[in-house]
Amino acid sequence: MTTPLTLSDPQQQGGGLDRRKILTGAAALAASAVTMKTASAASVAPLGQTGAPTTASQPLPLGPLPGARYPDARLESMKKPKVSFGPTGFPAFAGTMAVERVATGFRWAEGPVYFPAGRYVLFSDIPNNRIMRFSEDDGHVSVYRQPSMNSNGNTIDREGRLITCEHSGRRVTRTELDGSITIIADKYNGKKLNSPNDAVVAADGSIWFCDPAYGIGGYYEGIKAEAEQDKKNVYRVDPKSGDIKVVVDDFVEPNGLCFSPDEKKLYICDTGFTDGPDNPSHIRAFDVDLAAGKLSNGKVFAEIPKPSITDGLRCDRDGRVWCSVGWGDPNEDGVRCYTADGDLLGKIHIPETVANLCFGGQQRNRLYICGSSSLYAVYTSAQGAMKP
Repeated sequence: MTTPLTLSDPQQQGGGLDRRKILTGAAALAASAVTMKTASAASVAPLGQTGAPTTASQPLPLGPLPGARYPDARLESMKKPKVSFGPTGFPAFAGTMAVERVATGFRWAEGPVYFPAGRYVLFSDIPNNRIMRFSEDDGHVSVYRQPSMNSNGNTIDREGRLITCEHSGRRVTRTELDGSITIIADKYNGKKLNSPNDAVVAADGSIWFCDPAYGIGGYYEGIKAEAEQDKKNVYRVDPKSGDIKVVVDDFVEPNGLCFSPDEKKLYICDTGFTDGPDNPSHIRAFDVDLAAGKLSNGKVFAEIPKPSITDGLRCDRDGRVWCSVGWGDPNEDGVRCYTADGDLLGKIHIPETVANLCFGGQQRNRLYICGSSSLYAVYTSAQGAMKP
């Protein structure tokens, strides 16, 4: 606040100016100018890094993938079919269908979630700093939110609200039904989170999310920064108090996660292999005490053949686990399906590295697959678990 220059009382000062006040006011103005100069020199990071739009002269074609026929050879069963009408024992096969590319033109598609009330899929295009929307009824693709703070994983809670993990925001947010955004978690023990990656909501409203360091490793999918957390944890947010606590702290890079349909198991990917060849590339399964908000008895559920990794997964109503595969052998790019006991049932081959997936459709029998620059879909003979 500046001190104004004022005229003195002529009767007190003989009709002249008050020199002391003039000097005081001038000094205050000079100090204010320095402050303003300092403030104008300060800068803040943008709302997430924004990539240049993808400009492909010949976009990838939409519709069934080239060469598709019934039964689609891209669906590979680990069990020999007993009948000619598709691979027996692998619930990806639904008869007269094939893998389709339903949208394309993204830099890195991730974090799909289906909203049944609107019949649309939301998914992140992380480097382009936006959340996209694919309308299932007419195939229309549009931008749902930009900037998105380099959003990654998305899910939906029991009230139909969007839960989002943000790389550059280093936080988990909830989009309320009126469009406002609530910060669910951005700190733990007074320190910033690394870069929340994926989340899931339990029946009691608790939010469970993982916090690897991918979003602060550079400027492509977030904003480069130093990690403030000593470990890369998995957290639980209490639905009543909002308190945040660590439920697992021994992952190298915790990634995608999902509950079993009965919420007695929590599956979590570890993509630590990206940090070194001796680190894990697998899915771990934990016993869940939902009331106490605790995990126990963690064990490896499925190993992913290196150099491939899996960073997204969902369960169907029968407890099978469907997970993404990518970054390694192109012949392994796509989706794997495991029984609840960890036996591999089959694969869906996708011509791009796959990051994540979700079930959708009015019968929850359509599997949406985020494959690098495109969104793919395939009808299955399974139904996604009703709880995300």
